[in-house]
Amino acid sequence: MNHALTTTGPTRTDRAPHAPVGIVIATRNRSARLATTLRHLLDLPERPEILVADNASTDDTRAMLARDFPRIRVLSLPFNRGALARTHGVRALDTPYVAFSDDDSWWAPGALATAARLFDAHPRLGLLAARTLVGPAEFADPLNGVLADSPLGGAADLPGTQVLGFLACASVVRRDAYLDAGGYHPLLFFGAEETLLAYDLAARGWGVTHCPEVTAHHHPDPGPRADRPAVVRRNELLTAWLRRPLPHALARTRALAADARRDPHARRALREVLTRLPAALRDRRALPPHVERAARRLDGTEAGS
Repeated sequence: MNHALTTTGPTRTDRAPHAPVGIVIATRNRSARLATTLRHLLDLPERPEILVADNASTDDTRAMLARDFPRIRVLSLPFNRGALARTHGVRALDTPYVAFSDDDSWWAPGALATAARLFDAHPRLGLLAARTLVGPAEFADPLNGVLADSPLGGAADLPGTQVLGFLACASVVRRDAYLDAGGYHPLLFFGAEETLLAYDLAARGWGVTHCPEVTAHHHPDPGPRADRPAVVRRNELLTAWLRRPLPHALARTRALAADARRDPHARRALREVLTRLPAALRDRRALPPHVERAARRLDGTEAGS
């Protein structure tokens, strides 16, 4: 089997003049939702370069893109890479800043121009977490308030409020910072993968902040995602083993094991953590003291809420 990445779409001379922010969309088997997202993104006044990283879809995604969006670049992955598809997309772009959309999210007109100005004005800014509006009624995502109330406060050389978490489909990164931090970790695949990236950016000296003047729209499928609770708990614990002190990781493991006695999601999460734990220990890297102190402050906030 050929495992090479395949890129299709317009050549450089066919595209609009370079906007400073490109967009990467990771997708798999959601062609109708992806089409809606692309129409919104193509209407943006910034005219960003858009790259779709297709995680080996088996539906009509690639045919739909070739038929209806021939000017969109497509990075065809030979198998499902999860969140790592975003990293392949970032490497394929050469814009200084990259915004992420999922196949059910898009950016408000003017949001990417505002993000570019903030990155230009703050050279240490590595990742910007936007304000997210959900669904046709544009309800404020509850995460907006959590980020805005972060106990980490501001920094003189950064915009907004410092955070160590964000919503992937409402984030913009400095390309060099993202690649410096290594992008999304392959061990987590998908689900609560953002915290580890925020840790790694901060550990490398990059700022991670919430800037509500930048707005993203998110239209998630209202149906239940049965595996989501287990995946989130798995990845939260793997993140602890990858970056947090051993007593913290052990305490989180004991708590999950206790819950596993009565909760099937916790049982699945614990089983999957144990399977992945050797790989996590091989890649274990403790956070610098100042980042660990920030993480502990946020641990207290989460416990209180």
